[in-house]
Amino acid sequence: MLDPAESDQAEQEHLAGTGDRAGEARRDLARRRRLTLTGLALTAVVSAVMLVATLVTWASDGPAAREMTAAERDRLAVMRVTNYRDVRAGLRVTVGDGTTRTDLLGWVDWARQLIYLDVGGPGAGPLRGLAQATPTVLVVRPDPAAVPTPAMPPLVPPADGWRLPAERGLDPLLGLIFALATDRPEPAAGPDGRWVGREQVDGEQVDILEAPPPGPAPLTPTTGTDGGDPARYWLDPAGRLHRLEADLPGIGPVTVVLNRADRPTLRPVDALGGRPGLPRALTAAERDRWRRLPARLRAAGGATVTLTGPVSGATNLRATGWLSWTSGTAYLGVTDLDADGRWTLVRHHRGKITRIEGNPPGDGTSRPPLPPPATGWRAGPHRTEALDPLVDAALRAAQRDGPQGGTRRIRGDSHAGATVDVVQVDTARGRCATGSTGPGCCAGWSCRPGRAPGRSSTWTRGACPG
Repeated sequence: MLDPAESDQAEQEHLAGTGDRAGEARRDLARRRRLTLTGLALTAVVSAVMLVATLVTWASDGPAAREMTAAERDRLAVMRVTNYRDVRAGLRVTVGDGTTRTDLLGWVDWARQLIYLDVGGPGAGPLRGLAQATPTVLVVRPDPAAVPTPAMPPLVPPADGWRLPAERGLDPLLGLIFALATDRPEPAAGPDGRWVGREQVDGEQVDILEAPPPGPAPLTPTTGTDGGDPARYWLDPAGRLHRLEADLPGIGPVTVVLNRADRPTLRPVDALGGRPGLPRALTAAERDRWRRLPARLRAAGGATVTLTGPVSGATNLRATGWLSWTSGTAYLGVTDLDADGRWTLVRHHRGKITRIEGNPPGDGTSRPPLPPPATGWRAGPHRTEALDPLVDAALRAAQRDGPQGGTRRIRGDSHAGATVDVVQVDTARGRCATGSTGPGCCAGWSCRPGRAPGRSSTWTRGACPG
């Protein structure tokens, strides 16, 4: 230990030089430490990033995909029969993705061949709203103001507003869903395919099988789903389908999820024939009411009438007005729902049909004005002529012999608070169904011409006298 005040000048100078060298050494050491710590920190960050990326992309090693076993082929072969025997199931369907995604919620009844859906999602477009379909016909009830998120449709569907759509983008999907059921098993060899994995669905272990999609259904005769990319089936040990993924031509990726516990009874809308029944021969009392129907109609004189005619995707007609069984005349206002609300007055009088193009009334209905216009009536072909056979059938119901042809009772129903029988008449022109109340008063009529399978139109009386 030295006291600088007592040391000589040389010694002080020597000590000062030593201190400078020592400080420089310390500064070099500090720089090396900072560089070392920075390098260690960078190494730690890179290692953490690589670890996270590895954990995200890493999947545990599971069994590799393989050819289906004979038992798995058998399960897939009987899957469609199982669906048919289960009758109905809930549906949750996704078509496409992103801004073009369409979401569909509802049910399918494989035994009675009916699908009932609420259509939503950002890609729903003009199909947004409700939809019902058979293997041959799709009818929709558009609701452009509906929220994008779909909900389960009402069990009792609305009675009005149904029409044939111009947009048929759902046809391949509906054909696929209908093709998921059949009343007879596949050939004994079963479909070829692969087992690709296993998952838990609702607490149950299911196998994921990859095989060709079901064969084409009647709704999609030109866009068959056979061939192309395979579909994936989520099947439980009992052969029940829980989920299906496929890529359909013209649509893209489709996911169908079945809720096998949601199985309400579905009710077809009138345009698809109405509620199904159990056809049978008329009883003696029903035959007596049927024979007295023409006289009761002539005694009633006339009635208000409403007609709906989904003729095509571009022509959906609705008419209101009156008919007279006494004079054999009808006077209607017909609105074309899909042609900017174009309105036409139609008059039937003893076999002659004339029309006037006009402006719809301001009260929001298509009921024609009274008294009828005196001039301007013209005969000839017109877009509303698809309703003419229905009006003629309604007027002929009051003729002496009534509707001719074989008759069967289809079901009981109700109309305007009255209990009615729905009776089907097989005629040379096709099948028609009429509803009659107790004393023989006509309550409704539905005609399905044989040359246009699946299409139907109805007229309905406003009230039944007596």
